Amino acid sequence: MSMNGKYIQAESLDEVLDALENYGDEAKVVAGGTAMTLMLEHDLIAPEILLSIGQVPGLNDLKPREKGIELGPMVSLRELERSVHVKSNFPALSTACGSVGNVRVRNQATLGGNLGEADYASDPPTVLMVLDAEVTAKSKKGARLIPISEFFHGFFTTDLQPEEIITQISLPALPKDSRTVYLKYKSRSSEDRPCVGVAVLGVLEEGICRDLRVAVGAACEIPTRLQSVETMAKGQTLTDALIEEIADRYAKEIEPLEDLRGSAWYRRQMIRVHVRRALVEVRNGRR
Repeated sequence: MSMNGKYIQAESLDEVLDALENYGDEAKVVAGGTAMTLMLEHDLIAPEILLSIGQVPGLNDLKPREKGIELGPMVSLRELERSVHVKSNFPALSTACGSVGNVRVRNQATLGGNLGEADYASDPPTVLMVLDAEVTAKSKKGARLIPISEFFHGFFTTDLQPEEIITQISLPALPKDSRTVYLKYKSRSSEDRPCVGVAVLGVLEEGICRDLRVAVGAACEIPTRLQSVETMAKGQTLTDALIEEIADRYAKEIEPLEDLRGSAWYRRQMIRVHVRRALVEVRNGRR
C-alpha cells in the first residue's frame, strides 16, 4: 500500500456506498483480506483507499429460504463448508469451499471476496455456475441482479462497476432428483490451488437425464459451461459412451491455459478425465 493510502473501517452499508461513489477506482474493498494482503505485500496493487466491510451489519448472514438460500458476501468459506443446511442442500458447494487453502484460510476468506477477486484458480465459482447463482450488486444508484454466468469477464475482472459492492449471493433450490459433485485436481503437491476443477449437476429420473450442467474452472480464464454439449444428455441414459463423448467435447472445445500447474495439452487431458469421473459419480448416485 502506498504511504499516502487511507484505511476506512466502514460501520454501515451506506458508508461503504458513499465511499465507493466518492473514490471509485481509487478504493479497494477488503472482505476477508486473504488475497488482498498478499497483493499488497508483493506490491501488485497500491490503492489510495482500503475500505474494510468486515464490521458492516448483515453482510455475513446465511439465510436458508424455502426456495434456496441467500448468502451475504462476508460469509466465510469455513461456514459454508460446515453449514448443515449447505451440506444437505448444496453439497457440492460445501465440498468446493472445504477444498480451499487450509482451515486458517477458510476461516478468514469470504465468498464475496472470492467472487470479487475473480481468480481463475479458485474452487467455489465453478460450483456456483452449475447452481445458477445470482449476485446482487449495489451502489448509490440502486441494486441489480447479475447471473453468475455473466459475472466473470476474464482474469481478475468482473461485471462489478467501481461504485458497486456485492451485497448478496442467491442460490435457487436444487431441482428435484438432482445430484451434484465437485472434483478438484491438483497437479503440484506443494499447492492447494486447482489445475482443473469440474462441477456437475444432473437431474435423473429412473435413469433418464432430464437436465445436465457441467462447468470447468481453473483450466480456463473463467468458469465455463458448454450448453450445446450439455443438451446432448437430455432425455438420454448416461451410458459410458455418452459420458465419454461429453467429456471429449469439453476437452476439445474449452481453450485451456498454460501456467506452472500444467500445459494446455495436459489440461485438456485432465478436463477429459475429470468431466468423465464427475459424470460417472452423478450417474451412480452421488448427491
